[in-house]
Amino acid sequence: MAKKKVGELIKEARTSAGMTQEQLARKVKETSAQDISKAERGELELNKEQLKAIAKATGVTQKSLLDAAAGKSLMVKPAAAKKTSSGTSLRLSANEKKLVELYRAAKPDQRNYAVAVLKGKVPTLMQNIGGIMDIL
Repeated sequence: MAKKKVGELIKEARTSAGMTQEQLARKVKETSAQDISKAERGELELNKEQLKAIAKATGVTQKSLLDAAAGKSLMVKPAAAKKTSSGTSLRLSANEKKLVELYRAAKPDQRNYAVAVLKGKVPTLMQNIGGIMDIL
């Protein structure tokens, strides 16, 4: 793999995460879509905190962006893929990352309910309405 500059890494990470420049800018404090565009073209140097926020939002390692910003030689290295229970690698989409963020911010009872819903253990609204109609 060829060496990459920080702007190229930002663009690659952003597009791999399925994000627009505007979506990424919303996740990075005091950064506009125009700033992201300039950074990707190498016309603007972002600070360390902005690079960390970009790494977190896009799922790449912070080290890869910080090393590129410092001018160190590097190879593109996405964040380590998680292994599923079946042993396959897992890369999260932007929506899946948002779901994880919401899950982590939820209270324990909300987490338990969310898991039950996803496992199909909680009847849907339509199933509840159907049951009520059967009674009537």
